[in-house]
Amino acid sequence: MNYSMRDLYQQETNTQVDRLQHSLAALKQQPDRTDEMDAALDAIRAIVGVAHLIDFDAAAQFSEAMQACLTKAQTQPLATEVFDSLLQGCSLLLQMSQLEDTAIKQWVFDHAEVLERTQSAIDHHSRSAEIESTELAEVATVEPESPPEMQPVQSLVQADLGLMELFRQEVEAQTIALNQGLIAIEAQPNSTQKLESLMRAAHSIKGAARIVGLDAAVDLAHRMEDCFVAAQKKTISLKAAQIDALFRSVDLIQSLSQAADVQQWLARNQTELESMRSALAFGSELPIKLEPPAKLEPPAKLEPPAKLEQSAAPVAPLPESIAEPETTNQIDRVVRISADNLNRIVGLAGESMIAASWLQTFSGSLLHLRSQQLALSKTLEEFQQSILQQSIQSHPLLEQLRHQERECRSLLSDRMVELSEYIRRTDSLSDRLYREVIQSQMRPFAEGVQGFPRMVRDLARQLGKQVNLSILGEHTAVDRDVLAKLEAPLTHILRNAVDHGLELPPARIEAGKPAEGTIVMEAGHRGGMLLITVSDDGKGIDPTQVRQQVIRRNLAAPEVARRMSQAELMEFLFLPGFSLSKRVTELSGRGVGLDIVKAMVQEVGGTVRASSSSTGTSFHFQLPLTLSVVRTLLVELSGELYAFPLSRIDRVISLDLALVSIVENQPYFTFDDQHVGLISLHQVFNLPPPDTTSEALCVIILSYQSARYGLIVDRALGERELVVRPLDPRLGKVQDISAAALTTDGTLVLIVDVSDLVRSMNLLLETGQITTPPKTQAPQVIRKRILVVDDSITVREVERKLLEKQGYQVDVAIDGIDGWNAVRNQPYDLVISDI
Repeated sequence: MNYSMRDLYQQETNTQVDRLQHSLAALKQQPDRTDEMDAALDAIRAIVGVAHLIDFDAAAQFSEAMQACLTKAQTQPLATEVFDSLLQGCSLLLQMSQLEDTAIKQWVFDHAEVLERTQSAIDHHSRSAEIESTELAEVATVEPESPPEMQPVQSLVQADLGLMELFRQEVEAQTIALNQGLIAIEAQPNSTQKLESLMRAAHSIKGAARIVGLDAAVDLAHRMEDCFVAAQKKTISLKAAQIDALFRSVDLIQSLSQAADVQQWLARNQTELESMRSALAFGSELPIKLEPPAKLEPPAKLEPPAKLEQSAAPVAPLPESIAEPETTNQIDRVVRISADNLNRIVGLAGESMIAASWLQTFSGSLLHLRSQQLALSKTLEEFQQSILQQSIQSHPLLEQLRHQERECRSLLSDRMVELSEYIRRTDSLSDRLYREVIQSQMRPFAEGVQGFPRMVRDLARQLGKQVNLSILGEHTAVDRDVLAKLEAPLTHILRNAVDHGLELPPARIEAGKPAEGTIVMEAGHRGGMLLITVSDDGKGIDPTQVRQQVIRRNLAAPEVARRMSQAELMEFLFLPGFSLSKRVTELSGRGVGLDIVKAMVQEVGGTVRASSSSTGTSFHFQLPLTLSVVRTLLVELSGELYAFPLSRIDRVISLDLALVSIVENQPYFTFDDQHVGLISLHQVFNLPPPDTTSEALCVIILSYQSARYGLIVDRALGERELVVRPLDPRLGKVQDISAAALTTDGTLVLIVDVSDLVRSMNLLLETGQITTPPKTQAPQVIRKRILVVDDSITVREVERKLLEKQGYQVDVAIDGIDGWNAVRNQPYDLVISDI
């Protein structure tokens, strides 16, 4: 049998670890046995040698630390806890010997904390007793020593980009825990549980930083950890200055983890690092000037935490500290998957439902076959009776035919029963698969708002205010895409609440309110929609000021403005450039913000409204639960199907041609006392008009911002719930189309991008190219013939629609053989093929 070097290393390590464990057990009982000490040293030297032989640096350096400890034990007895650490080291060496080469880095990162803790315990015996005792005696009065130079795997992973990415993920997860814990400590300074959680988070960052050789992060995290330990022991009391320093240290570590060039980052931030080291020294009361996290120099290509889950990086198992965060009550294992992979899985789940529905058609065909077979049986029976009535002896061939007919009927009946059961199970399975995949798109609301408490806290301190942010409904399930888009609008609403809504403490006390203001953010499901409310208990918005601003900006006539209700006045807050602030500051006053909030909410098919009183202001968001499944209105246009998101449609009406008026060659009609421009969707999409005309038009009324549009379609087919399929990236941005979907019978439907469609309509209106309905049928022209060959139904159908829109006659083929047969049977001017 041939053995590889890895096999020999595994066998040698197993043998020597057994010897080492036996000797350590004997030495623990009888420390003066020199023979067992020599045997233990021989065993560990053999492990060190074979680890170096195969260049397994992590195992070599870890076993060298054990060797140094045993060498020191020849002159200085080992404590009982050191024996326990050495035995644990044996277990870790055994685990490392079983690893495949491709799994080493991930295993080392996942076990960074236990490796660091075990080697720390082992190395304590190797270091001088004087240093050790000095550290223990002076821990409460002097700066902590720099972390020991123990980097068991540093040479293995130095500058390793894969492990740096894992380090970034570790820092991201622990930063969330640190920010939440520090905010909680400000409210409950003596919370032992919170201090313990903070200490573990800092310790995890320290271990991860040591793995990738970032000494600056190791040192800073070590000082933070010691600070939390001292607070646990009540040696120090965490005051505002030190909590500010801890927050700033968290920002520095996070920025360092995202830096493209670590050395350049360290050079730029060396002064601030030294300042934080001094500020975190035990007993230090150095004043710390708090700056918002945004003041940090942004690292290269820094993405917000919510984007990491959508990265296209290869899937990797997470360290335990990331997979099971301690901040959640319900422990749930988590893996990372790229957004593209998840989108493909959603698409496949939708196709599986369509494939299952096709079985019903097949079953219907078999039922028809069975009915035909029964008719044949009846005919044979009548034929046999006719022969007998004529006193003719039945022919043996006829008897055989009857027998075969009965066998076929029995077999067909049995297969029909089996097929019905199979269809029932397949329908159930595909439906459950579809629902599970859609559910995998959902994330808890807390994941999208985890940075808000820290932001509100820092902003309040900057403005000299006291603010408590309360988040309710943290476990409300939200589509990951909706969650990502919510960050910007909710951030602006919160900043407005802190800056404009809440008063300074003296003003609140004078008004009979508590000095600390309260902001409540609540999320929940209602009526199949996601509802988010952000409320504050501030001074509210004065409707008189809004009315005056409306009149001053000529947004409405004074008489009209005076008759407006408060709800109508609140809508003006979302107009571009509209602001009630009397001064322009870094935070507000430019009239930019709420209009962007409304635009982003409308982008995902939602609405937002504001309400206010003397006791505070509230913003109410109503959003779709998911962007993966959209409720649409299906329409027919020139024989093709298109879908409009229901959230963007006001009304579908049948409009009498007699009610259409024309001004300056632009048709319009009156709806709800408002003139609505009328545009044919055929003209926007450059499609041929319908062959026939009628006295009534099918019109979809759309609202976009403050304008209304009437779109003429051939007919409306009713509501449909569609699974969104992203278009192939190779197609680029398809004008007026946002995505595709498949109906239950496999028909491809293009989902209209309403925002893009409005831009196309405005372009037609501005250039005066609108034609008056009804349109006359376009003359027949000879169209060139194109064959599209592609194995993707989405790409195939989208290319077909795009080419037909340009006036070509298009056929499709699903693969090369199908395409070759088509070319042999039909002449084509062009063939478009998948690569």
